[in-house]
Amino acid sequence: MAKILGNFHLALMIGVVLLVAAMLGLHQDALGDQYYWSQWLRFLHVFAGILWIGLLYYFNFVQIPTMPKVPAELKPAVSQYIAPAALFWFRWAALATVVLGLLVAELQEGGYIAEALTLREGRRTIGIGMWLGIVMAANVWFVIWPNQKRALGIVAADDAAKARSASTAMMASRTNLILSLPMLYCMVGQMHIGG
Repeated sequence: MAKILGNFHLALMIGVVLLVAAMLGLHQDALGDQYYWSQWLRFLHVFAGILWIGLLYYFNFVQIPTMPKVPAELKPAVSQYIAPAALFWFRWAALATVVLGLLVAELQEGGYIAEALTLREGRRTIGIGMWLGIVMAANVWFVIWPNQKRALGIVAADDAAKARSASTAMMASRTNLILSLPMLYCMVGQMHIGG
């Protein structure tokens, strides 16, 4: 069992196979329905969002508060290996979440992307959630990632620039933490409370 579960790619592949089996076994009669595929996109949107926000919470609840307690000789392991890998998934999951979310909004029956983004009645809640998600994703790509590249030494920078970049990235990450709460409320609220 350790050979299977100890291999990330194999475990992920088994999960995907089980997902396809559930898809075919539970909803085989719906596979030709456009509504089914729009819900499939919603599933992918939620999956990407969980990965993105899960990493946001990892950074803010675990990594940032723990780093001052990590002995100096161990910090390079985090900054050279863990943080770059986490930031890779973090930024691409952010992009995937936004793109898939916009596709879901447009491909739903009647498409509501314009109504949501202009905060029209009935789509205001989801629209606010969408705007918060877009701002957060822009923050990931245009503030957090460029600053983290300097702070982690992925691109050359002097010590003062690294320190400034680390602080800027942390503040942007905390901003996203703050925005994530109303964003999640709006995403869930539209489905269960309305608009």
